[in-house]
Amino acid sequence: MADTINTTDQKTEAGQRPGQGETLKKVFRHLGKYRIFVAFSILLAAVSVALTLYVPKLTGYAVDYIVGPGQVDIPGAVSVMIQIGACTLVTALAQWLMNICNNKMTYQVVQDIRNEAFRKIEILPLKYIDGHPYGEVVSRVIADVDQFADGLLMGFTQLFTGIATIVGTFGFMLSVNVTITFVVVLITPVSFLVANFIARRTFSMFRLQSEIRGEQTGLIDEMIGNQKVVQAFGRGKDVTERFDEVNERLGKAYLKATFFSSITNPSTRFVNSLVYTGVGITGAFAVVNGALSVGQLSSFLSYANQYTKPFNEISGVVTEFQNAVACAQRIFDLIEEEHQTPEPADAVELSGVRGNVKAEDVSFAYEPDQKLIQHFNLKVKPGQRIAIVGPTGCGKTTLINLLMRFYDVDGGSISVEDTDIRKITRRSLRAGYGMVLQDTWLKTGTIRDNIVMGRPDASEEEVIAAAKASHIHSFIRRLPKGYDTWITEDGGGLSQGQKQLLCIARVMLCRPPMLILDEATSSIDTRTELKIQDAFAELMKGRTTFIVAHRLSTIREADVILVMKDGQIIEQGDHKSLLSAGGFYRHLYQSSLCSQERRG
Repeated sequence: MADTINTTDQKTEAGQRPGQGETLKKVFRHLGKYRIFVAFSILLAAVSVALTLYVPKLTGYAVDYIVGPGQVDIPGAVSVMIQIGACTLVTALAQWLMNICNNKMTYQVVQDIRNEAFRKIEILPLKYIDGHPYGEVVSRVIADVDQFADGLLMGFTQLFTGIATIVGTFGFMLSVNVTITFVVVLITPVSFLVANFIARRTFSMFRLQSEIRGEQTGLIDEMIGNQKVVQAFGRGKDVTERFDEVNERLGKAYLKATFFSSITNPSTRFVNSLVYTGVGITGAFAVVNGALSVGQLSSFLSYANQYTKPFNEISGVVTEFQNAVACAQRIFDLIEEEHQTPEPADAVELSGVRGNVKAEDVSFAYEPDQKLIQHFNLKVKPGQRIAIVGPTGCGKTTLINLLMRFYDVDGGSISVEDTDIRKITRRSLRAGYGMVLQDTWLKTGTIRDNIVMGRPDASEEEVIAAAKASHIHSFIRRLPKGYDTWITEDGGGLSQGQKQLLCIARVMLCRPPMLILDEATSSIDTRTELKIQDAFAELMKGRTTFIVAHRLSTIREADVILVMKDGQIIEQGDHKSLLSAGGFYRHLYQSSLCSQERRG
C-alpha cells in the first residue's frame, strides 16, 4: 500500500513540479534574511582572493631578485618574503571569518526551512498524512534538509572564492601579458561546456535518488514499527526481499548520479592541463624573445594554475548543488502543500458545551469516486449515549473523524450547540471532546507527562484520582519511580492493556463535556474491563457520549444505537427495540454471540 501511495504521489508531483530556477528563487528568498552574512562573505572572499593572487606576483619579484650566482639581491628578496608572509596570515584570517559567515548563514537558512516544514506538518490535513508513509515525510525533513545544507555550505564556501579568483586572476594576467592571457581565455570556455553538459544530466538523477531514499526510509519506519506483526506472520523474508529491491534501485540511482558527477572533475582537469600547457609553450617563446622575464613567466604559470583551479571547484560545487537543489525541491513541495482549511476570521470559541450535536445531510468520501457517507442525518441530545455499530468499512470511525473535524464534510453540515463546527476554532472544538481510541498513543516522557497531556496544570491529587478511576494507580506505584518512571513512545515494558489504561486516565483527568470511545476497552482483560465500565458509567453521567463498538456486548446500555451500513443509518433505537425488530442489528448481535461461544 505504501509503495502504491508513494508511486502515485511521485506521478502527481511530476506533473506540477517546479523547475530548478523556481526552486533557486525560493532558496534565495530564504537567504534574503541573512544578506548581511552574504555581503561579508563576498567581501572576505574578495580580500582572500586578492591577497592570494598578489602572492604569485611577489614570488615573481623574488625570482627576479635571484638572477644567478653572486647576483642575488638579498634585502629585496627578504622584503618580498615578509610581504608574502603578511599576505598569507591575512588571507588565513579572511578565510576563517568567511567560513564562519557561511556556516552561520547556511545553518540559519536550514533551521528556518526545517521549522517551516515542521510547522507545516502540524497544519497539514490528515488526508496528506494518511496518504504518505511516515518515513518518507521524515526523510524530507531530516535527510533532504541535511543534503541541502551540505550543498549550500559547499556552494557558498567555494562559489564566491572561485568566481573572485577567476576574475582577479584574469586581471593580474592581463597586467603581465595580454597575448598569453588570450590563450588562456580561448581554451577555458570548454570547461563551462563540459560542466554544463554534465550538470543538466545529474539533477534528474539526484532527484530520483532523493525520492528512492525517502521511499526506503518509509519502508524501514513501517517495518520497525510493525516488527511484531512481521515476525508473527513469518513475513521476514518477503520484507527483506522488498527492502533489497528498493535498496538495489537506490544503489543504481546513487551509481548513476555519482558516476556523472564524478566525471566532472577529470574532464575539467583535462581542459585545465591544456590551458597550463598552452601557457607554458607560449610563455617559453615569450621569454626567449625577451617579452617576459623568468620571474614573470613563473608568476604567469601560477596564475594559469589558479585561474583553472576554480573551474574544477565550481564544477564540483555545481554537481553538489544539483543534489542540494533536488533535495530543496522536495522540502518546498512539502512546505507548499495545501494545508487544512483555514479557520474563518470570525471563528468562535466553543464554550458552555452541553452536548447538543446535529448532523444534517452529511456526505463524505475519502476519494471522490468511492462514496462512503451519503445524506447522513443525526440529532443528539445532551447526556445521551450514542452507540455506533456496523460491519467494517461502514463509516463508524469516519463519523468520529468528521465530528472531531479531522476531515471536513463534502456536503451538509455538523453542528455543536447549534453552531456549524466549521465556524468553531478547531482547538476549542476538540477540547470539548475526550477521545479514547483502540490504538493507543503515548509520548516519550514520564508516566505523569502522559496523563497530564490534556491538562498540564493538573495537581498531583487530580492525577492520582484519574489513575485510580482508570484502575492503573496500583500498577504505577509498583514501577521503579512511580509516576516519574520514564517511558518511550512505544510504551517500553507496558502491555497493550496498560497503555490503554494510561490513555483512559488521560481522559478521566480532563473530564470533557463530550466523550468518544472507539473500542476503548478492547485491549483490557474482562475483570478490569468491568471496573473500567463502572468508571466510564460515572464519567458519562450528563455527558454526550459516542461509543464505537465492534463487540456488541459493550453497547447494551446505550440510549440510542445507530446501525450503519454503507455510510447510512439503516436502523436506530435502543438494544431491546432493535432486537425485537429482527433486522440487521439482530443479525449482527446473534453473529457476535455465536463468535463468543466459539471462542469460549
